[in-house]
Amino acid sequence: MRNVTGTQPVPFYRPTGNECTLFETAHANGLPLLLKGPTGCGKTRFVEHMAARLGRPLYTVACHDDLSAADLIGRYLLRGGETEWIDGPLTRAVREGAICYLDEIVEARKDVTVVLHPLTDSRRTLMIDRTGEELIAPPGFMLVASYNPGYQNILKRLKPSTRQRFLSIGFDFPDAATEIAVVASESGLEESRVTPLVRLAGHIRALSGMDLEEGASTRLLIYAATLIAGGMPLERALEAAVIEPLTDEPDIQQALRDLIAVVYG
Repeated sequence: MRNVTGTQPVPFYRPTGNECTLFETAHANGLPLLLKGPTGCGKTRFVEHMAARLGRPLYTVACHDDLSAADLIGRYLLRGGETEWIDGPLTRAVREGAICYLDEIVEARKDVTVVLHPLTDSRRTLMIDRTGEELIAPPGFMLVASYNPGYQNILKRLKPSTRQRFLSIGFDFPDAATEIAVVASESGLEESRVTPLVRLAGHIRALSGMDLEEGASTRLLIYAATLIAGGMPLERALEAAVIEPLTDEPDIQQALRDLIAVVYG
């Protein structure tokens, strides 16, 4: 769990549509928001950008198979020989009127969504059974969740009863011009040197679903560009930031090296 206060500088984010306006409207009206899109396309950065822009504290929770409702709400812990209640990130966000971001919500256990339901309708309440409290979310509280539809399967998908409690925005990788600007801004590498990186990513994404589970993310391009800007040779930077993160298969790794050779001539 990561907490970012409202005093942080606004992280760089380049809008690709009306997502910023939709987020602001949802926040003003206390509506929950669901972000859908592939890994590394900017969902988390978008939430960080909007929280800073609105001046709201942000609690980010990376969901996983073992994440339970108690991890979000809180639990009693033994401190100095006495039992003390410790709020979880969701409870702190509700108390403070903050934004709570659940990253990859489909990875969490099923009991998590049951807890979220009263927060995502007109009640806007959080029940804490262990303490008997019923918290009413104040103005400023907002629940945001994200997931990658490409990784959904029969065992991990949001139920319609949960999905229909959220407004939703679809995310994808930005167009080439926008992605070049984003990668250059984040890495400090000149746009002329970022351009072939973005072109390479486009070719790799075309392979996604065939030889690769997923294409090169904007995040990986920023990593690669950062290494290059720091003086690392191109081949070593792409090996560490693109090839190795994308696959462990030697034949696919070699195919990616061949593709790099074509793109860079």
